[in-house]
Amino acid sequence: MSEESLMMAVKQGDLERASDLFELYHVPLYNFFVKITYDRELAHDLTQNVFLRLIRFRHTYKGEKRFKPWIYQIARNVFADHNRKNKVLKNDNIDVETLSEKIQETSESITLNEQEKILHLSMARLKDEYREILLMSKFQKMKYEEISEVLNTSVASVKVTVHRAIKKLKEHYFELEKI
Repeated sequence: MSEESLMMAVKQGDLERASDLFELYHVPLYNFFVKITYDRELAHDLTQNVFLRLIRFRHTYKGEKRFKPWIYQIARNVFADHNRKNKVLKNDNIDVETLSEKIQETSESITLNEQEKILHLSMARLKDEYREILLMSKFQKMKYEEISEVLNTSVASVKVTVHRAIKKLKEHYFELEKI
């Protein structure tokens, strides 16, 4: 069964199919949230909230749309709501040592080499819009067409934003590499 078929079954009341969708998407969504928040517990909670909303708002799913962009739009909304409720403000002057410790804690591998640490720190310095689009395109392996659906924008706009994000990421990377 395709993801879209599974979601249509959920929409029509077969809530057992939601567990199939959970099995397909809980790990990628969790990883997405870990890379945005650098907090495993929060990522776990946000992932669960995505699936709660999937069930709660199942009636809004349109069968002609692809499922992956739809669920990532829910994920973005969950994250935005969390930030709004907790009044999270991004600090442009990130404490490199504190963030480095958080990255080490949330890293899936025990040993991060120095270049990976710098990359993670560079990602953390990006504004949310850039970090999010790079996570979707490079880490979640989403196609630009899917990202454009999630962001409700054109594919050309996604390409431009990815290009700008990579350029900014390089700037941060080389800046941190000098330290």
